[in-house]
Amino acid sequence: MPIATRKSPGASRARAGEAGRRPGMKQGLARLIRSPAGLRRMLNLYPPYLLTGISVREIAGDWRRVEVQMGLHWYNRNFFGTHFGGSLYAMTDPFYALMLVHVIGEDYIVWDRAAEIEFLRPGRGCVRAVFELSDAMIDEVLEATRDGAKFQPAWTVDVVDGEGERVARVLKTLYVRRKPGR
Repeated sequence: MPIATRKSPGASRARAGEAGRRPGMKQGLARLIRSPAGLRRMLNLYPPYLLTGISVREIAGDWRRVEVQMGLHWYNRNFFGTHFGGSLYAMTDPFYALMLVHVIGEDYIVWDRAAEIEFLRPGRGCVRAVFELSDAMIDEVLEATRDGAKFQPAWTVDVVDGEGERVARVLKTLYVRRKPGR
């Protein structure tokens, strides 16, 4: 007795080649995150941010400035009624790496390598962090990696409250290297 099989709707298109093929989800997501506005929308829907109240407020068109904020809610406060430290760190996690890879281009490998967080005072209310890449920071990376060497810049970002008082200081260490043959 033959076993019935069902072909997926895209199977015949895949066999026919690329002609007439609609872009898949992977290609659509890749296209979306190439623009600052698209990446901002994606990050704001990303469950670790969405479910902790983290909001990416701005990604500059040149990728050199990002502003992130987080309000204090029942689901992101700790035992003492202040911001949970893990959420304070999470709001700073990928931004320097994301910014740098978009500025220096796909010829480079850019990773988050390490992080340190120092809690300076209890976080209450809305807190925010502003990341900025200066020309000097970018030039230092390009100069250090020009011959293919790895470089591990360490950059600081402050998390501040509504009055501008520092709540936490985060030191992010990146790993940057030019891809071989580029």
